Amino acid sequence: MGNIQKIREEIQASIDAKIQVLRDESALQTIAAIAECVAETLRNGGKLLVCGNGGSASDALHIAGEIVGRFQKERKAYHAVALNADVATMTAIANDYGYEQVFARQVEGLMNQGDVLLGISTSGNSENVVCAFQKAHDLGGKTILLAGRDGGKLRSMADLAFVVPCQVTAHIQEVHECVYHILCGLVEDALL
Repeated sequence: MGNIQKIREEIQASIDAKIQVLRDESALQTIAAIAECVAETLRNGGKLLVCGNGGSASDALHIAGEIVGRFQKERKAYHAVALNADVATMTAIANDYGYEQVFARQVEGLMNQGDVLLGISTSGNSENVVCAFQKAHDLGGKTILLAGRDGGKLRSMADLAFVVPCQVTAHIQEVHECVYHILCGLVEDALL
């Protein structure tokens, strides 16, 4: 019976984290603004670069796949790249420049003015995402953050920041998944 109670508590905590976002008008407006920014970038021929570490790296892959492939509607493909997808490039950069540069070096090579970098960091303090945001700004790109807790260092570096006010990494990531599915749907609607 103890496991059943633990399962109930974890599901409820996940629901509570989403309800907190649902009741926060500012958070909802931020999600809408992020979707508008990404749609405008793609509509104008720009690209979306996405990066994250660990579970957030998987989220980056998922987002890029939805943008290049499709989310729910048939449409043309749009340009999105998950910076953590190329293991050879990442390990070469990490070896030659250090792990904190694995995304920044790719941003330098791939970003054009007007492109968007979406960084995912549950803590908001991932040093490789911090360096990537700095490089994106240097190149005239926009930065979007999905984070948790208080948003960390990255919150003040982002042009747009969605921060889940939660301390539990798993629940932050669960809210991120919900939000980026919403974003993909809004972007797709805007581009059709």
